[in-house]
Amino acid sequence: MNVLPLEVPSRSQQAAAQVYEQLRDMILSLKLAPGTVLSRADLQRQFGLSSTPVRDALMRLDEAGLVEVFPQSGTIVSLIDVPLARQAQFLRRAIEQETVRVLAEAPDRALIERLRGIIREQESLAKSNNLERFDDADLAFHKLLYEAAGVPDLWSLVRHRSGHIDRIRRLHLPIGGKANQIVRDHTAIVNAIEKREPDLAQAELRGHLSRSLAFSAELRASFPGYFKE
Repeated sequence: MNVLPLEVPSRSQQAAAQVYEQLRDMILSLKLAPGTVLSRADLQRQFGLSSTPVRDALMRLDEAGLVEVFPQSGTIVSLIDVPLARQAQFLRRAIEQETVRVLAEAPDRALIERLRGIIREQESLAKSNNLERFDDADLAFHKLLYEAAGVPDLWSLVRHRSGHIDRIRRLHLPIGGKANQIVRDHTAIVNAIEKREPDLAQAELRGHLSRSLAFSAELRASFPGYFKE
């Protein structure tokens, strides 16, 4: 496991937050695959920290459903739970459909240009097959929708609940032109917002957020060890 040491392991709470964020990113990007055993002693050594911040970070990851902590035994990266992924998808679709509706009812030219700028970046990243940065740009696109609609705190809520669906999305991303499909979906959403068509914006958004979970049976067949029975 390639974990970079923290530059400033200052106060325990700050260090715990840094460990949490780095491990969370590695889990969601599948650098730490479902089922990976995490040794607390190894994490302490690799991060250069005492046991307390590492323990606190693992507890936060457990609360987010990204690891399972077994007392007196160990910690593993949680397997992907499709029912939990479905609930996260339901929550995100419900919020984002309302978000794009609000934006389409009163389109903002500056917002449209910022969204199109992210789409152009994604097009370039898809061509170079830089899927890690592509995924970062994808998150930036959706986060901007929340911010523009005046509900940035809901983005934090959705992200906290999305660990299982995010890993399904990440598994799906390299397959069958998925990145190019995302670019097309984002373009269609922005076009609908720009044209003041809230119903169409909602329909495009709903389709966009439904594709990876609909593909989960194929992903389970390809990665059987990654999914919870």
